Amino acid sequence: MEQKVDGIGHSHAKIILIGEHSVVYGKPAIALPLTTIQATAKLYFTNNGQQILQSSYFDGPLSEMPPAMLGLSHLITRILSQFHQEKVGFILKIQSQLPAERGMGSSAAVAIAIIRCLYDAFNLKLTHNQTLRLADISETDTHKNPSGLDAATAASENPIWLIRGKELVPLPITMNAYLLICDSGVKGQTSKAIKVVSDNLAKNPSLTQKHLDELGTLSSKVRKQLAQNDVNGLGDSLNSAQKHLHSIGVSSQKLEELIKIALQNGSLGSKLTGGGRGGCFINLTQSRATAEKLAVILKKYGVTKSWIQPLSSEIGGL
Repeated sequence: MEQKVDGIGHSHAKIILIGEHSVVYGKPAIALPLTTIQATAKLYFTNNGQQILQSSYFDGPLSEMPPAMLGLSHLITRILSQFHQEKVGFILKIQSQLPAERGMGSSAAVAIAIIRCLYDAFNLKLTHNQTLRLADISETDTHKNPSGLDAATAASENPIWLIRGKELVPLPITMNAYLLICDSGVKGQTSKAIKVVSDNLAKNPSLTQKHLDELGTLSSKVRKQLAQNDVNGLGDSLNSAQKHLHSIGVSSQKLEELIKIALQNGSLGSKLTGGGRGGCFINLTQSRATAEKLAVILKKYGVTKSWIQPLSSEIGGL
């Protein structure tokens, strides 16, 4: 029988429908929460003064967390300091269904689950804005220059429209279509991809900026297509976005191969999602049956896992 839980926090995965990378440079992006893919943090107070983190990635004292978890370490330390609870003993258990380094917002989801868990454990009120500000501590360590999109979507039950530092609003979607989200089987490299874009901007500013501008224009176009249930138009926009993402250097040979196969087997539009250089890609289909058939085909070519989501805020899933 599990001991009494003193604090609990939940969060979930996300995908970026359109606007990754360009969102870092002030262009709009649209992201969707995947509420069925969960991250949970549970806290148990102890009397021995030890602060222990238990997760699939690391199990041990907070003070010995590896460099890859530096963001989470800073986040937990900051919250404990804020509460004047630096000496309190606890076990913090993290359970996540999100694959790491796949563009589904794993680091942001875990951070938000931890924030909610700690506030719950100390019986303190937590606002949405506080949640995002705290998550930014961890995300900045992890991704260096985060747009805030991952954390905003991991903290939301609704699809969102975001322009960095300017606009963050829920975006109702009612579209008769489905998304097949596929794990390419290759780890994404978000930090490396961000650097590639930054380097390309320095080396070839006019051409790179043009691609980023076009990605921003496509995000605005997609917003209208979602509102008008324009499934074929959305497919065209996703395909165009992928061409621009490839041009700025954030795709990969494996992703390009899988996307080509998807388009030959029922996808109306396919693109990478998240940082790129690996990770996940998404495919738009008219029906669930087409998505299911496509998932079987892509598995033969190296896709390790897939998820089907209705592209509607009125059908269970989004």
